[in-house]
Amino acid sequence: MFVRPLKSPDFVSSHLKSAEWFIGQKDLIKDRLAKLCPTEPQVSVVIPAYNEEADILRTLSSLSFSVTRQTVEIIVVDNNSSDRTIEFVEGTGVTLLREMRQGVKHARNTGLRQAKGKFILNADADSIYSPFWIDAMTLPLRDQKVACTYGSFAFFSERKGGRFAYFLYESLGDLYKIFNGRKNHAMYVYGCSSGYRKSDGLAVEGYEHPEGANEDGYLALKLYRRFGELKRIEGWKSLVWTSDRKLQQEGGLVNAFLNRAKKLVRK
Repeated sequence: MFVRPLKSPDFVSSHLKSAEWFIGQKDLIKDRLAKLCPTEPQVSVVIPAYNEEADILRTLSSLSFSVTRQTVEIIVVDNNSSDRTIEFVEGTGVTLLREMRQGVKHARNTGLRQAKGKFILNADADSIYSPFWIDAMTLPLRDQKVACTYGSFAFFSERKGGRFAYFLYESLGDLYKIFNGRKNHAMYVYGCSSGYRKSDGLAVEGYEHPEGANEDGYLALKLYRRFGELKRIEGWKSLVWTSDRKLQQEGGLVNAFLNRAKKLVRK
């Protein structure tokens, strides 16, 4: 079992800066992103965005440092943001789409339909990506037996203090998956880090899902049933670092830790 690090790597620490700082870096971000896609893209990274002015440039900056021989386009799908998300994205050279129907399902479907790459990678607007994430997630998809790849995530915090509490919380989640027997891999497929072939995604109607289901996990389930294996990609190269902002909004780490512990005890 892959164990997440206790300390954030340098490529994460170097991105823990304010949105205002990244505004001053937009030209450099644009230049690096342009080098990723000199010709028709092989890979399309799709990022839904709703009021993500605080984090979107950081995410794009991290992706601009990607190390790959594949050609890569970055697509940001704005989903009715009322803040400066669009303003911040404009001028970075990425493909900016707008989806007026509210909801991440609609935003991801729009990105899927408009993508030019053979491979689709799901990313989130509040995450930091390893330079090797793109290849780690897409190269296994060259095997036709693999229908979908998915990775893990770890939390970063811009507040003072180490990662030990987050490490414990993440490790507890991994233990839950072990005790759960990984009965349904699709439930562990997250929108911050998963990939599939565009043609397969369109064939199963993309992110359409029944009420109460998770759009990312349900797509993975459809891909599994029709096209093949769900492959978990482990290791630091595929590990995505995501903001703890939503965790804090939902009651903080202590509350999340207690809820996760209760689930584990029930097992």
